[in-house]
Amino acid sequence: MKKCVIIPDSFKGTISSTEICDLIKAKVLEYYPDCNVVTIPLADGGEGTVDSFLAFVEGKRISVS
Repeated sequence: MKKCVIIPDSFKGTISSTEICDLIKAKVLEYYPDCNVVTIPLADGGEGTVDSFLAFVEGKRISVS
């Protein structure tokens, strides 16, 4: 079995690292359906950091006021 690890950062102002993970994973599986694809959204501490962390730990955002 093949294994593919995808760890992208976001493209600021266009697409999040989580969305990129989903797109790349879908394309890899299209060509290699038996591949074990692991996705890890990455962030550099700026925009998208919280979303990347929440995706990795399967958390959710809770807004407070």
